[in-house]
Amino acid sequence: MCLLCTALRPAPSAPWSARRAFVLASAAAAAAPALAQVDVGPPSGMRALVPAEALESAATQQYSELLAQARAKRALAPDNHPQLLRLRAIARRLIPFAPQWNPRAAQWRWEVNLIGSKQINAFCMPGGKIAFFTGILDQLRLTDDEAAMVMGHEMAHALREHARAQFAKTRATSIGLSLGAQLLGLGELGNTVADLGTKLLALKFSRADESEADLVGLELGARAGYDPHAAVTLWQKMNQAAAGAGGLEFLSTHPSGPERIQTLEQNVPRVEGLYLGARSGTLAPER
Repeated sequence: MCLLCTALRPAPSAPWSARRAFVLASAAAAAAPALAQVDVGPPSGMRALVPAEALESAATQQYSELLAQARAKRALAPDNHPQLLRLRAIARRLIPFAPQWNPRAAQWRWEVNLIGSKQINAFCMPGGKIAFFTGILDQLRLTDDEAAMVMGHEMAHALREHARAQFAKTRATSIGLSLGAQLLGLGELGNTVADLGTKLLALKFSRADESEADLVGLELGARAGYDPHAAVTLWQKMNQAAAGAGGLEFLSTHPSGPERIQTLEQNVPRVEGLYLGARSGTLAPER
């Protein structure tokens, strides 16, 4: 759904082969475990046009359908798959920090799954539904730190309600919507959510949303004890893969040029104190 968030193709038929804020501190403060924070800004008021509960419900349904399709094609990783165990271990470290950016996340029923596909892709749907494709792990040979930066970025989209904002804009302008019968007792809004729910995996975020997800994901990963420098090496790998493959589709809507990498490089020092605090055991999730 993002980064990485391109229109989802059907899962392959081949069986398995085997806080609310981002840290913006001064250079001096950045060297310390405790950093000053500046709010990234409140969610757009337009989000009120699409209830969070309705969108999360639609996401849960679509996620379940995706898993069922992958399972039917023997492309859904079993619970004991090494790569899935690795992803779930990363998620367990990231999730406790999620409510700092969205209090609703404390009640989300988080899920992490792995789908066998050559696609270089991963996503986190509203409500905490995460999926990775084997392509991104295998083709980019992601380290745990790099995989955590991918996951943190995708989680940030859900936490900052970027999908909800995009859908609210669509509803406000009535572009491409078919309003009619009742759904979930929400009347026309219910119909809107049902229609948009089918488009979650094909959603394209704005540059501003992508930038915010980069920064929130960077801090989220650092708080969980993952090296923030991995966000830079991740995008360097993305660029190399795109060049070798003649271009990757998701890069058309998620630019990975020098500006993106430069912004990450500039912000890595600002979260290093959080990373070091997490590694030393002096930083823990807020309660």
